[in-house]
Amino acid sequence: MPPVSAQAPAPEPEQLAREAMQKLVEKQAREAELKTIEERLAGNAEARSKLEAEIAAIRADRAALNKALLETTSRTQAGEQRIGAVEQRLALLQSSEAAIRRSLEGRRGLISEVLAALQRIGRRPPPAVLVRPEDILEAVRASMLLGAVVPDLRQEIEILGTDLAELVRLRDGIASERKAITGEMEQLAAERQRLASLVEARREREASAAKDVEAQRGVGGELAAQARNLREFVERMEKEISVANRAATAAREALETETREQRQRMAALAFRDPARLAPKIAFNEARGLLPLPVAGSQLRGFGESDGAGGTARGISLETRPNALVSAPSDAWVVYAGPFRSFGQLLILNAGGGYYMLLAGMQRIDVALNQFVLAGEPVAVMGETSEAAATIVGSGAGQPVLYIEFRRDGVSVDPAPWWTKPQGEKVRG
Repeated sequence: MPPVSAQAPAPEPEQLAREAMQKLVEKQAREAELKTIEERLAGNAEARSKLEAEIAAIRADRAALNKALLETTSRTQAGEQRIGAVEQRLALLQSSEAAIRRSLEGRRGLISEVLAALQRIGRRPPPAVLVRPEDILEAVRASMLLGAVVPDLRQEIEILGTDLAELVRLRDGIASERKAITGEMEQLAAERQRLASLVEARREREASAAKDVEAQRGVGGELAAQARNLREFVERMEKEISVANRAATAAREALETETREQRQRMAALAFRDPARLAPKIAFNEARGLLPLPVAGSQLRGFGESDGAGGTARGISLETRPNALVSAPSDAWVVYAGPFRSFGQLLILNAGGGYYMLLAGMQRIDVALNQFVLAGEPVAVMGETSEAAATIVGSGAGQPVLYIEFRRDGVSVDPAPWWTKPQGEKVRG
């Protein structure tokens, strides 16, 4: 027997979509892993940069610390020189103080007599000359003594006071400066010791940081290799997902096309059944299958301005005089008769909450509660349209048919229900 060629069945869109979704999930997981590795790699590079910068800073700090040690030594020696100069000045001042003291010791007797006289005068004031004339001689003697001694004593006291004040000021300044220099020397010694310890610590840290940099370089190389492998894997997954998505999309489009064609064939067969007493398909599924109820050109579309400040809730078609009007779809007649200034009004119940309103006819040929088929004649237009002013805002002229679709009391755009050729004719 000849070999029988078997053809593998085409994969279903759902299976292709599931496979694409699985690949997408796996790709996202790998992307998350890649992102983690890249973040670690960035952190590794940042840490390595910080360590290298720290090493450079340590080397610069070591040179600065050595310079600071030399400056500290210079400041210490300068402080010692200042202390020596201060001590020399203090020795000179002490010599001056000794000389002043010796001068005062040499005049101690005279000063004692003057002070005693002043004390006696304080205790016993000079006698009143006008009261006791015999005391005149004593008063004159005391005045002569004081007049001879007091000027020299005053001059000596002023000089001595000036020298003593200067000596006290210098002693205070020297003591303050010696105290400051002593503190500075102690601070410089502590700073020298601290700098030496810091230099040693920085040297150890430099060696440790160099080791850390080498370790970070090794880790960075490993992370870079992992990231490169994951990146290649993600790129491969993206290509596979793209192919799977295209295959799933093509399969879904083919299935939708087949389903749509099958639905259209079923709808066409349903509309060809003249014995039906109810709609064979739901009105919502008849989109793109309904013919226009009358031949004509569109004057106003759904949602356009109605000329009165509002928007049109249906479409208006200009027809020939006495044009025949047919039912757009299978439906039941729920109203047939005149309505205000719209002329004859026909309301058809298409089921599923949908209603079709046709207005502007001159004669209606169907009765209330009658079931009409799609394409069945239901009315006739007139010679002119007195309702044109109400429908399109113009005066009497060509007949105008107004069509409105409503669902649950809300107007909907009827354009999706018309067949494509008729729709193109209306738009043209």
